[in-house]
Amino acid sequence: MPADQTDRSGVVIVGSVTADVTTFSQRLPARGETILGDQFTLLLGGKGANQAVAAGQAGARTSFVGCVGDDLFHDLVTEGLSAAGVDLTHLRTVPGPTGIAHIRVDASAQNDIVMVPLANAQLSAEQIDAALEALAPTTSVLLTQLETPASLTRHITARGKQLGMTVVLDPAPAAQLDPDVWSDIDIVTPNETEATLISGIEVTDAASAERAGRWFLDQGIGAAVITMAEKGSCVVTPEGTTFIAPIPVEPVDTTAAGDAYAGYLGAALAEGWPLDRATALASAAGAIAVTRQGASPSLPHRAEVDDLLAASRV
Repeated sequence: MPADQTDRSGVVIVGSVTADVTTFSQRLPARGETILGDQFTLLLGGKGANQAVAAGQAGARTSFVGCVGDDLFHDLVTEGLSAAGVDLTHLRTVPGPTGIAHIRVDASAQNDIVMVPLANAQLSAEQIDAALEALAPTTSVLLTQLETPASLTRHITARGKQLGMTVVLDPAPAAQLDPDVWSDIDIVTPNETEATLISGIEVTDAASAERAGRWFLDQGIGAAVITMAEKGSCVVTPEGTTFIAPIPVEPVDTTAAGDAYAGYLGAALAEGWPLDRATALASAAGAIAVTRQGASPSLPHRAEVDDLLAASRV
């Protein structure tokens, strides 16, 4: 690289961090019912933190922007992120409790989640501005989600765009956004449920995924990647549509599979990969994640993702 060029292969994640309280049981209880479970875990989580861990383990130079409480979960968060090589310069410690996610997983690997933002609600425009301006010279990709305060989504995406970053939005949990937000987003990565809720087009197969992807492009987004779990992914751009075949696996817990996907997608884009190749790498990461329990512990390392991707092409 010439001396006058700066390496901008970094990834920055602006998002949420939680302590994940997860129970595993044969089935989920009916309303008002108490059942006995099989296992319990307490681990680092949050869509933002999970994506940061995934990007870090993918080999990207990764920075995280968010808020953690000064409570007993503080060290769980910082140690988990640091172990993945994530830069915590812009993780702010605030008074009060860390965000909490209560996750229930049944024997079929399906889950439901209640996320309580707590410290995450203290993320501010000033913190975002300072972080993104400091990171812009060395960072080309910004990942964000919808577990941050809704009022900040437009600010995050607009600042990333202004600073020349590729802005990737994982629209989860699904929410209706200000129409002005879409034009600041280069790539949106909803799963089939999120795509259905946001676009109003029921996504059940490749054809309907393509229609939903076209809806996102009509809103001003550069490209849409609709993920459909065992049905693969649909990549829709102005140039056309590409379908990425699924990698067959036996699921154990789908928690954080989407975060593994997003983190690896961001890392591959920062390496300069084209979107279709980056999506294939992300699909392999998501496939590995669903075979393991928990959120952050399920996020794979780059070597095993490369191996799975290579094996799937044989």
